Amino acid sequence: MKKAKRSKKKKGSIDFSETFDEFLAKEGLLAEAEDTAIKEIIADQIKVAMSEQQLSKSEMAARMKTSRRQLDRLLDPSNGSVTLATLRRAATAVGRTLRVELD
Repeated sequence: MKKAKRSKKKKGSIDFSETFDEFLAKEGLLAEAEDTAIKEIIADQIKVAMSEQQLSKSEMAARMKTSRRQLDRLLDPSNGSVTLATLRRAATAVGRTLRVELD
């Protein structure tokens, strides 16, 4: 009796039938990637608002009643330790509101 050959993917091969999100989910990386992307978008929006208002980092930190070092952490997309309270203070400091919603 012949054994059926299993179709094995070569290491590093690309499965074009799956989306990038499906790949990330399969690898257990989707949530982390989404969190990083959201954080990066919010940090960029805060930077744009600061620029529009010609706010320096020192002035922004003063408006938030925090240190410039804390503001730098907020604006760093790779720093995942930023709280919603900090994001809310930053939004308020530039005259915006932070909106969090579930889909």
